[in-house]
Amino acid sequence: MNGFEAVLYGFIQGTTEYLPVSSSAHLILLPKFLGNEDPGLAFDVFLHLGTLFATLIYFWKDWVALLRPDHWRRNLAKRDGISIATLVVATIPAVLAGLLLQHWADTIFRGEGVVVVTLTIGALLLYFSDRFAKSTRSLEGARFRDALLVGLFQCLALVPGMSRSGSTMAGARLAGFSRASAAHFSFLMSAPITAGAILFEMKKAGAELFTAGTIPMSSFVIAFFSTFIFGMLSIGFLLRFLKKVGFLSFAIYRVALSLLVYFVFRPF
Repeated sequence: MNGFEAVLYGFIQGTTEYLPVSSSAHLILLPKFLGNEDPGLAFDVFLHLGTLFATLIYFWKDWVALLRPDHWRRNLAKRDGISIATLVVATIPAVLAGLLLQHWADTIFRGEGVVVVTLTIGALLLYFSDRFAKSTRSLEGARFRDALLVGLFQCLALVPGMSRSGSTMAGARLAGFSRASAAHFSFLMSAPITAGAILFEMKKAGAELFTAGTIPMSSFVIAFFSTFIFGMLSIGFLLRFLKKVGFLSFAIYRVALSLLVYFVFRPF
């Protein structure tokens, strides 16, 4: 892998992790279009580290506020608003689903046919949840039941093509949150699940993390910084974009990509 390919992987991961178009589907398809082998779990760790750092740094003020003891006490007394407890509740369903379905997610869910179907289903979910949902709520009114609902939608991301951000934003929209609040909630939720994914991938990668292998270490570093930079840009873009425009353009992109995958690979 050369430097350009490392930047390309970082661009794909950093952008599609936050835009509701499925980073997992793009990372499955990218080596197929490039004619290369999958870069492996160790490389995935560096990509996910890039997005984790982007989430932590872009929303650093949120994390500082969430960690203050007075915020915990106020949140527990009112039982609403985003808190560490809210994020934990939102993360539990995906953790349980991951433990039960990870083998399937790593094997039978990774075919081109699955990606064609899930990209289309995710597009419909994203569009209709945005088109017909009310949008009067802000994150200050979030409750544990909202976190649980959005957390259940996050489980859909185990299947490549569904999109973690797309599924959670659709769930938040169905719970009545505004587009910007739904995106904000989705981004905050991404930190614990991404951290968990990194630990899981590190365990699976094992010694691969400490050997150079076929990919030069410089490509790992380039991919990390590229993912981080494009992740920061993607977060800012989407939060501004959703204040004026809905999810229709992303739904159209997903359908177009599913058609491209179908006609290129003919999975069925």
